[in-house]
Amino acid sequence: MDSTRHYKNPYEDYSTSTGCNIIKTDTNTIHDAFKSSLTSEVNKYIKILKENEKKWLNDDYSVYTGQAGIAWTLYYYGKYYNDHEYINMATEILQKCVTKFKSKHNITFLTGVTGSLALSAVVLQQNKEKVEQLILKLKSLSTNILEKHSNLPDELLYGRAGYLAGLLYVNANISPAPIEADLIKKVVSSIINSGISYASSNRSQSPLMYAWHDKEYIGPAHGLAGILYLLLQARQYLTQEQIDNYIKPSLYFLQKLQFSSGNFPSSMGNSSDKLIQWCHGAPGMPALFCLAYKVFEDDEFLQTAIQCGEVIWKRGLLKKGYSICHGVAGNGYGFMHLFQQTKDIKYLYRACKFAEWCFNYGSHQNLLPDRPFSLFEGLAGVIYFLLDIQQPYLTKFPSYDI
Repeated sequence: MDSTRHYKNPYEDYSTSTGCNIIKTDTNTIHDAFKSSLTSEVNKYIKILKENEKKWLNDDYSVYTGQAGIAWTLYYYGKYYNDHEYINMATEILQKCVTKFKSKHNITFLTGVTGSLALSAVVLQQNKEKVEQLILKLKSLSTNILEKHSNLPDELLYGRAGYLAGLLYVNANISPAPIEADLIKKVVSSIINSGISYASSNRSQSPLMYAWHDKEYIGPAHGLAGILYLLLQARQYLTQEQIDNYIKPSLYFLQKLQFSSGNFPSSMGNSSDKLIQWCHGAPGMPALFCLAYKVFEDDEFLQTAIQCGEVIWKRGLLKKGYSICHGVAGNGYGFMHLFQQTKDIKYLYRACKFAEWCFNYGSHQNLLPDRPFSLFEGLAGVIYFLLDIQQPYLTKFPSYDI
């Protein structure tokens, strides 16, 4: 175990005494006293974010590290507290992002124009004419997605799964769903066929396998777990054959890669049990295996997720920082997936303690993020997490949980 990457967890685990003033056991919700602390911290951080506007109004228009992601946090804050100043601010930023985003090759929710288009469509959905234009632009990107020889990866951050996330997000948040089922089926099939082709040519033991930059990654951001999670969330568009012959056995293959510690390797052939963050390692896995348990009703999937929860609790307070991609806030989401699936109050308590660690934002980190105010690397993501867990049954990791 590499203890140089994380702090020793100073918190006692859940009991009726430690959970006092944090958890309401009669309703399985967050205690008003702790919710008040969350609100206080959120308001403090949103003020800091707004005061530093000039530092994040740059030429990065992505959800991952740019203006679109910060706009998403501002919008979420505005909706949660019914503050139209923040809703309007977010709307203006998103419309600018759609206009300014130049690269046609970046097609994912997180790093491409898909994120700005999808978020703008949801935010502006009362303006039907404007939404139609945004949806048309979003659908037009599918030409590149469905092109067999485009050399496009399949992973979430830069590839086809990231485009699929955008389509699913729009359909989940606009009624009636504006993206045709036929298009989503084609995108899903292109991802599966790509995985079959790669697995076959590289003699993988998994029926689906993918590579990014010549590495077979495992985790949510670049690897098999993230692709399977998006496909499983799109299961209504899959055939039974695709589910039974490719998705399910690939899940069993992935499950066998888990270390005895409960953690997962970052890539195939890598025996290092070091990284415990959403993008690589255990924290991104409860989302997938809780959903797999829900779909396939196999207790082994739930046990895999629970083992992840234990190693996150033990080693998840990272020295690297607080971000949702590779920091403490993102690790806290692992507990929220476990809470939502099991209703075990212990996991909500653990998420709250990770949130409490974020109350001292900036004081326990070895590295300053490249984009310190962004959604996935910086302050906006911490604000999002502290807001999000206040509605524990509705909590969703941005762009990953549809």
